[in-house]
Amino acid sequence: MTYLLGIDLGSSSIKAALLDARTGGSAGTAFYPESEQPILAPAPGYAEQDPHEWYRNVCRAVREVLAVQGVSGDEIAAVGISYQMHGLVCVDGAHQVLRPAIIWCDSRAVPYGQNALEGIGFDRCMTHMLNSPGNFTAAKLAWVKANEPDLFSRIETVLLPGDWLAMMLTGEAATTVSGLSECVFWDFLAEAPSRPVLDWFGFAESLLAPIVPTFGIQGELTGRAAGDLGLRKGTPVAYRAGDQPNNAFSLNVLAPGEIAATAGTSGVVYGVTKERQYDPESRVNSFAHVNHRADRPRIGVLLCINGTGILNAWTRRMLGISDYGEMNRLAAAADVGSGGVMVLPFGNGAERMLGNRNPGAHIIGIDLNRHGRPELCRAVQEGIAFSLVYGMEIMRSVGLDLTAIRAAHANMFLSDVFCDILAGAGGARIELYETDGALGAARGAGIGAGIYSSFEDAFAGLSKCKEVLPRPEIYADAYGKWRQTLEKMVFENV
Repeated sequence: MTYLLGIDLGSSSIKAALLDARTGGSAGTAFYPESEQPILAPAPGYAEQDPHEWYRNVCRAVREVLAVQGVSGDEIAAVGISYQMHGLVCVDGAHQVLRPAIIWCDSRAVPYGQNALEGIGFDRCMTHMLNSPGNFTAAKLAWVKANEPDLFSRIETVLLPGDWLAMMLTGEAATTVSGLSECVFWDFLAEAPSRPVLDWFGFAESLLAPIVPTFGIQGELTGRAAGDLGLRKGTPVAYRAGDQPNNAFSLNVLAPGEIAATAGTSGVVYGVTKERQYDPESRVNSFAHVNHRADRPRIGVLLCINGTGILNAWTRRMLGISDYGEMNRLAAAADVGSGGVMVLPFGNGAERMLGNRNPGAHIIGIDLNRHGRPELCRAVQEGIAFSLVYGMEIMRSVGLDLTAIRAAHANMFLSDVFCDILAGAGGARIELYETDGALGAARGAGIGAGIYSSFEDAFAGLSKCKEVLPRPEIYADAYGKWRQTLEKMVFENV
């Protein structure tokens, strides 16, 4: 038997998946830890993690999936990596980590990104990088330079979380064009690392790792890494991508006009276009998709809401509900509009869709005599879905056609209520598939290692399991009231 291994490096946990290379079907998954990985917050707005804890959990998850499925490491033909985007890992010349990783939901770098936008110039940022430097990896590195100068002077290479994991597996520091674009280190007009951003912040280009293809042999497992994971030395690492481009890839979203969504810790809608498009207010962001080429642009337009699935998890814990299935049943017992209860699902860092504001999460309109767990559970799911719909309106304003959305039948898309709200208020058909980011990374490794001859070959085993049609008339009133509340609370008097 021949298997492909996908590793999904998330902020909550690490997932490992085996894909049967012949059938294209899942051959088993495992994740670690069972409880969430800790996020360190040494100051308000900060979010850090220990990269070595990622690696330990990768080893545990990979060894577990191999053991449970009875698969030998010698049967793994290639490894693919998906990872949490926009993080910053700093290493020295010996590849030693110099500080905890600053992860995607950390807000400290917002002022550095804003200063860069003003200094470089709005038009230049948008036409060249398709984004404001915002709170992305380049701005995070600027914070390190300003606040930890001694440490900054020791940095040899800056890496994204997936780049760091690949380096741990292969011994080689490298990145991709897609990865550099999510850092706002990529110039789409020059199709090269961004001189405007590097020069503004005073970064040497040598801090950036060498570029390898997204699909292709990026390195081979060292003896040490092979021993840690229970795999064969020399197994190729043949794919890496940020979690949202990879999630779209896992759903076979590769062509202009195709749309993907996910609702895990964060909530995302991601559309592919062939145009180098951008939002003038940088509320949604444009990055190089996994199949982007200079002669055939493929740009992923990303809407990300930080405080989505994490709010669902928080609510479950606070209400003492045993599992998400019970939470979904409670939500289904409440009427559309949740009896007047509204939730603004923010509170997990600055929200780009809201102009990098961090308004916090809000529960509004509770009547202590009428409302209970059903209304709260439904209001949370409505608030999360409505926030994605609000962002979808922005995506439509920059030219994306959102009539059908593909999503994995996982996380919040397991809730019939959530799917109905998103389809209804968003006016888009939802197609659900049995896949996830780790399986997508495994398929990517199959393409990169030459096991699959084409994208069509790689996705022959992917099938749709469910479809949800929009019912906009049912949700128009509830969404309208939610939208009005959001804009009054967040934008009035700004």
